[in-house]
Amino acid sequence: MKALIDEQLNEALQRVGSPEHGSTGQDLVATVVDGTPEAITAWLRRTADSWPAIRPIIRAGRDAAVVDPELTDLVVRWMGEAISDIEDGLTTAGRLEPHQRHFRGVLAMAQLDFVAQNWDPADWKLTHDQMLDERSVSWVQLLT
Repeated sequence: MKALIDEQLNEALQRVGSPEHGSTGQDLVATVVDGTPEAITAWLRRTADSWPAIRPIIRAGRDAAVVDPELTDLVVRWMGEAISDIEDGLTTAGRLEPHQRHFRGVLAMAQLDFVAQNWDPADWKLTHDQMLDERSVSWVQLLT
């Protein structure tokens, strides 16, 4: 079950193997290196397009962890890999202080994960495009 969820998640997120931290989203790293509002907005829009495919996989992993505690690590590890991608991009770009880079990735991914997992059922009084604009503003502030 763990391998199946892991493979489906990496495929849906277009992540590839990484000797440094499990898997990597090269597009995310490149986006963070670029650091422009346009690049960040474009990446967030592409990512939001994949939410319908990603959401059930992440939920299945979190739900299955109740029965199989080993699965708890799956989503935590995936989040850690995405956080490391952001940190790698910030390091490559030479932005922020070294002690800030990982935590900025934590904040960015926590925001993204919460919105991605709760967007459909929530009524946050804004349109999909407005939500993406707000996400972009937040990520630009965190990562530049």
